[in-house]
Amino acid sequence: MASRRGILAVTAFAGLGALAGCGTAHPDDGKGGGGSGSGAGHKPSSSPSPSPSRTRKKRPQLPRGGRELFPEYRLVGYCGLPGAPALGRLGDGDPAERVKEMEKTARKYAEDRKPLPVLELLATVANPSPGPDGTYRTRTPDKTIRRFHELAREHEALLLLNIQPGRASALDEVKALDDWLEHADVGVALDPEWDMGPGQTPGETYGRISGGELNDVSDHLAGIVDDHDLPDKPLVFHQVADSVVEDEKKMRPAKGVPLIKSADGIGSPGLKRGTWRQLVDGMPDGVHTGFKLFYEEDAETSRLMKPKEVLGLRPKPEYVMYE
Repeated sequence: MASRRGILAVTAFAGLGALAGCGTAHPDDGKGGGGSGSGAGHKPSSSPSPSPSRTRKKRPQLPRGGRELFPEYRLVGYCGLPGAPALGRLGDGDPAERVKEMEKTARKYAEDRKPLPVLELLATVANPSPGPDGTYRTRTPDKTIRRFHELAREHEALLLLNIQPGRASALDEVKALDDWLEHADVGVALDPEWDMGPGQTPGETYGRISGGELNDVSDHLAGIVDDHDLPDKPLVFHQVADSVVEDEKKMRPAKGVPLIKSADGIGSPGLKRGTWRQLVDGMPDGVHTGFKLFYEEDAETSRLMKPKEVLGLRPKPEYVMYE
């Protein structure tokens, strides 16, 4: 693994010591999003009526309107965790300032689509020690997720909860976030390179996930979408190499859950284009494309690709994420 990949888990673990625990998130703020009306407090008419009128609820919407992500929007986001700058741009400095910066970046990628900013918060972080339950992962506390959810809402942005499972089950980690996923503006991003098998340790080797496991997560999210009449809920999986996703041909998008394959990897523009071609070649039908850029590491090896160059990729990325 590249040196950066080898230290990420250690950095995360050190930075999360005072920040995160292993408890399940149970948010206590309101559900839904998108301005769903409740009709609470409505005073009925004093005169009887055989057909009393009801307050009609507005169906939950995406942060900037509508219920379908594509082809209406192009997503552009930053990932990270507060207090851990090495894990991404979102954790470097004032998060509110990063979101304002992200908004400007998103407009550069819009072209013929509407820009939709994304905050990709690390909600489950792989670490190099087993922890009390032997899962090699740490969950970001509820209060941190709530703070970033509020920030996303202030800026009409999406919040993606990024999961690095360690030795835990990816599906179990998604289910632990179900209370958050009932919101119309919250989706999921999986990092399979941190999905460890028995005997594997984060930072020492790449992990992997199967197409069947991705389908299980997608089906679970589709159930939440259906139960709560939510708009599209994205499921991103970041892929640094072919090996981290097994049986990719078995992947099948679920209703209301756009599946986004995000090409990961550090390097020069030429190297990143080569990785892109390798990862999108033979991609299953119905899967959308994403592309990841690294502010520091790409620049160290060569230079950061410009928006025009990223939009020159084919198929054109529908989600661009900066780490």
